[in-house]
Amino acid sequence: MKVVMTGGGTAGHVNPALSIAEIIKTREPDSHIEFIGTADRLEAKLVPKAGYKLNTIEVYGLKRSLSPKNVAIMYKAYSSYRKCRKLLSEIKPDVVIGTGGYVSWPVCRASASLGIPTVLHEANAAPGMAVKALDGKADLIMVNFAETLELLKSGGKTKKEHVGMPINHGFYTVDRITEREKLFEGKERKYVLLSFGGSLGAEKINEAVLGMMKNYITKHPEILCIHSTGARGYDAFMERFRAEGLDKYDNIKVYGYIYNMPELMSASDVVISRSGASTMSELSAIGKPSILIPSPNVTNNQQYKNAKIFADKDAAILIENDKASGESLTQAADSLFSDPVKLRDMQKMAFSLSVQDIEGKIYNCIKSAVLG
Repeated sequence: MKVVMTGGGTAGHVNPALSIAEIIKTREPDSHIEFIGTADRLEAKLVPKAGYKLNTIEVYGLKRSLSPKNVAIMYKAYSSYRKCRKLLSEIKPDVVIGTGGYVSWPVCRASASLGIPTVLHEANAAPGMAVKALDGKADLIMVNFAETLELLKSGGKTKKEHVGMPINHGFYTVDRITEREKLFEGKERKYVLLSFGGSLGAEKINEAVLGMMKNYITKHPEILCIHSTGARGYDAFMERFRAEGLDKYDNIKVYGYIYNMPELMSASDVVISRSGASTMSELSAIGKPSILIPSPNVTNNQQYKNAKIFADKDAAILIENDKASGESLTQAADSLFSDPVKLRDMQKMAFSLSVQDIEGKIYNCIKSAVLG
């Protein structure tokens, strides 16, 4: 199968594209896969590193407010659309797959206009601008959340399927008991609380977690608290961490970055995090109770909408960013650790939101689009 993938700008668009490419290569090793993206965003680094060719176009996202810059941006989008038609006519793919982000629009609009089977994957609960613009033109839209189906057009050319979102295989293969034994190091522990704000970190989460450590974790040696500050926040966090005397407690561990997320998340009892689409898929896949603090700096308030689905199903506790504090995290964490029944029920609800055989569903949808 000859495939063109597109989706860029952020890890939330690039990583799903790389995961889908890997699904195809696993099932059809002889497949030829190329990407179309931009030369100055994250795909320019991640796609070549994964071993795929990246064809570049020049395209930018529209400004959300009225701005004269949108005229130039629209012109670039149209120019990119024409370049994509030329590129796709040369590559002659069997299918074009987009995972969102503004780069997806010219690529997938061009493939649809050329009659090439066109498939989209929407990771977030609320569809982004590119996906909404292509609804009715693409052959198929795969969604991560079942609730997203209700937000897309009904009828017309485009089929819709709830397939979930591919995640790291380690989440399915890790041995939870073994990982907990490693973490406990023979000490009397009962729970693991894992917290993080993303690879670069989140100052608001770091501040709130520090307060929770001081006011709550220090009084509960049965809870092992593991926190990732993110690369940018580590030094500042550790300076305050030591000033508060928290380095004296052996039930608190702090890292700049977590490299073994499948192991730590599987070993944990509760996770405190942002609510990006990938994290939500990981939490549901392993049935993990969570305290979610959506980032306020995401287009269309996507993270809040993701978290709201889990909170409404009693699979998570939602704390809005401006209300995140040591006190609010302490209250949320204690409501779970002091109530094993609630913790167990939340675990079941989180798992109920997962999709089984995600990779098989995605592959079958793509093949169905190719075969017509």
